[in-house]
Amino acid sequence: MTLNDAHCHFFSTHFYAALGRGLPDADPATPEKRALDTLAWEPPGTAYHLADRWVTELDRHHVSRAAMIASVPGDAESVGAAVRRHPTRLVGFFMVDPTQPAALVDAAAAIDHDNLRAMCLFPAMHRYALQDDHVRRLFAVAAARPGTSVFVHCGVLSVGVRKKLGLPSPFDIRFGNPLDLHALALAYPSVPIIIPHFGAGMLREALMVADLCPNILFDTSSSNGWIKYMPGLTLESVFKQTLAVMGPDRLLFGSDSSFFPRGWVTDVYEQQSATLDALGVEDGVKKKIFGGTFDRIFPP
Repeated sequence: MTLNDAHCHFFSTHFYAALGRGLPDADPATPEKRALDTLAWEPPGTAYHLADRWVTELDRHHVSRAAMIASVPGDAESVGAAVRRHPTRLVGFFMVDPTQPAALVDAAAAIDHDNLRAMCLFPAMHRYALQDDHVRRLFAVAAARPGTSVFVHCGVLSVGVRKKLGLPSPFDIRFGNPLDLHALALAYPSVPIIIPHFGAGMLREALMVADLCPNILFDTSSSNGWIKYMPGLTLESVFKQTLAVMGPDRLLFGSDSSFFPRGWVTDVYEQQSATLDALGVEDGVKKKIFGGTFDRIFPP
């Protein structure tokens, strides 16, 4: 079975520098060092070095291809360099804040010049409504470039690295309702829209909009700790209901791996694989979730 991962974070030097600038006593010349020293994580080095590290890690776990997400706005270049170095193994995603003046230009450049394949929106993080015209314009950028997807984080949003550093997270999850994607998905039916973490606590709403819009997909990433908000719900029942509504052709396995030395999060794969086995799904269903859907949305 081909194993692909639709959700890995590319924690570059630029990413750590952005975090470090928010910490006291950080050296303005090397703010990333302050963040990394506090976290006790391994420095990523150059984008090429980090890309090589990730491919070695993917090889170790027999992962064929993986999406790498630029995890702060303005870091598309880092992931672009990684994709250029390993074009058959890495697929580039980039974060964009639609409220910023250069958002449209930056998004177009990330796709056209850095060959990135998905723009990532975090409305709760950057505090904007999905109905905003700025968001619609970004969808138009994606629609004009066939093969481009839009990843939209909905539901609960918690950034673990910010917690570890003691940085504030002034997010507003009222902006993360999956139902707000309905009009956009209908207006841009050719654009695949990926909702991570099964909607991160808004499973019902995510399933409703996915049932109405065939261009909406889910990724299964992370521990899915949001299940604790819904009494009686289990990962097995989440998969069962999602498969009943959407089928396997719109499910993408994701691990939510991010930093080293932890590397690729094996237990997420093992838990989800075991859950699907417990449901008794056919091998073809697992093949689509763990690899086939990814290869269809992001052809090699």
